[in-house]
Formats: sequence, C-alpha cells, structure tokens
Amino acid sequence: MPLKKIYLIRHGQTRFNELGIVQGRGIDASLNATGRQQAEMFYRAYQNVPFDKIYISSLKRTYESVAGFVAAGIPYEVHTGLDEISWGEHEGAKASPERNAYFRELVAAWNNGNTAMRIAGGESPEDVAARQKPVIEGIVAAPEETVLVCMHGRAMRILLCQLLNKPLATMDSFGHHNLGLYILAYKDNTFAVLEADSTVHLKGNDPAAPQK
Repeated sequence: MPLKKIYLIRHGQTRFNELGIVQGRGIDASLNATGRQQAEMFYRAYQNVPFDKIYISSLKRTYESVAGFVAAGIPYEVHTGLDEISWGEHEGAKASPERNAYFRELVAAWNNGNTAMRIAGGESPEDVAARQKPVIEGIVAAPEETVLVCMHGRAMRILLCQLLNKPLATMDSFGHHNLGLYILAYKDNTFAVLEADSTVHLKGNDPAAPQK
C-alpha cells in the first residue's frame, strides 16, 4: 500500500473563539475576519500540495477554512462524524467561574479515564469517537493518497487518539490552534505524526522551513 498523508487542521477563528464563548456541535458559526485571514494564509502556503480530496464537518466554519482549495477544484466530502463535540447546555454561553469549574472537573474526569462521562445535555469523548470511526475507516480505505481534513479542537484531539492508537484519556496531550496543522503519514496500518500543531504558515514563513 502506498504512503498516505493526512493534513489535519482545525478551523479558523470565529467570533465565538474570539469572545471565549462555548462553541460546539450546535453552534454553526462563520469565521471572523481573523479566521478568514488564517484560511487565506493556509491556502497560500499549501496550495501546491497535491490534495486528492478534502474532508470537512457539517459546520460551515470548516468549509470556510478550506474554501480556497474547493474553489481550486479539489473535491470534498461532508461528514457529521467530524463535527465538534456537543457541549450540550453550555453551548453559546460565556465563561463564568461556575462554568469554568464545571469544565475543569469534567476534563479532569476524562483525563483520569472516565471518557464515557457526558457533558450535561451533550456528548462524551466516547460518543464522539464512535461517530468518527466510520469516517476514519473510509479515509484509510479510500484510494486517495493525500487528503486534507478540517475539523474542530476537541474532536480533533479525539481523532488523533484514535489514529495513533492512544487512550482517549490522553487527548489533552495534543495541542491545537485555530488553523494549526498536523501532518500524519499512514503506512503498514500505522499512523505517524510528521508535524504537530504547526502554525508557521500563519507567520508568513516558508512552510518547508523548520518551525521554531
């Protein structure tokens, strides 16, 4: 089987990100001006990569983040399995001391292995992993050798655990930024990370240069 490469990005910044408002599967926000600039910078840096296909979630902030590649004629697929985790009753809410304490306790439980614990009115990491699995299987089985995947922060951490065969409890070891890039290579049934949360393209540098 030939080497397959996955370029995995988080969507660009939205107004919700800017204001620190909880934004999950139920919030279909567009990119703000900064996010649109990030998308343009990513496109300029990686427009010459021979992507065979793009995979995005059903939320428009992912489509808007890869719109330049779509306009260039690269085919894309939309998968609800790539949607962000549902933050349930907290979606659309501003940060508060009580909410921050709830999230700290929730994430601590996940980090301690209780990844079946659901957000109030929302999903658990295991729920998200279950809906991601058919998408992962489809990407791996597809003939395309170089693909671009655009999704969301928490969901991306869960996806990386699955691709790298790590427990979901380790998901917070994977950092992410708006329009940050992971590059993964797949060969002999194993994924390896070639780049981790790179943002060099957002600094206007050569993407081939080593990131400092």
